[in-house]
Amino acid sequence: MRGRLITIEGIDGAGKTTLASALRDSLEQRGIDVRLLREPGGVEVSERIRDLVKDPAVRIGARAEALLYAAARAQLVEEAVRPLLEEGSWVLLDRFVDSSLAYQGVGRQLGVDQVRAINRFATGDLDPDRTLLLQIDPALARARSLARVEGLDRLESEADDFFSRTDRAYRELAAAEPARIRVIDAGARPEAVLEAALGALDGLVRDR
Repeated sequence: MRGRLITIEGIDGAGKTTLASALRDSLEQRGIDVRLLREPGGVEVSERIRDLVKDPAVRIGARAEALLYAAARAQLVEEAVRPLLEEGSWVLLDRFVDSSLAYQGVGRQLGVDQVRAINRFATGDLDPDRTLLLQIDPALARARSLARVEGLDRLESEADDFFSRTDRAYRELAAAEPARIRVIDAGARPEAVLEAALGALDGLVRDR
């Protein structure tokens, strides 16, 4: 039986990485073989691209940025995601195509349809079985990012209006695909966020 692809989305500071780790542990306790991967990254080529696109000292044009993210995604899907799904494993992915639609399509104002097209090519039309969108006030997310010990990366250093556009884009994507994208209040306690995420996956867990 094919595995399931679960993606976690949201603006920087929403708590995606925290939820991803907790969700992996909870699913494994239910006897599900889960592999946690991140974007960009997850495999060697994609990790090298991650280092480039995250570097605040490097200037990258908006179109080049979108193509670099798509390239990293293409390698990850080919080398890891598809083989794992075909083996029957569940793949828990910290970001996927929706990130590019929100960040590059709307945040960078390249256009959602244009960015969607290059990512359709990059992923071979691979769609998540379920997407968990961590929704949070952009100001709170910004405060969380600034409170981190490490410095801000290239995208995190963008102005507030960039993140406002990205947040709006995520909300519009969720409204357009409510069956796939489940919105979770990321301002709640971590335990409540995890409980909501598990609830959003309940049907998939029961059907496996």
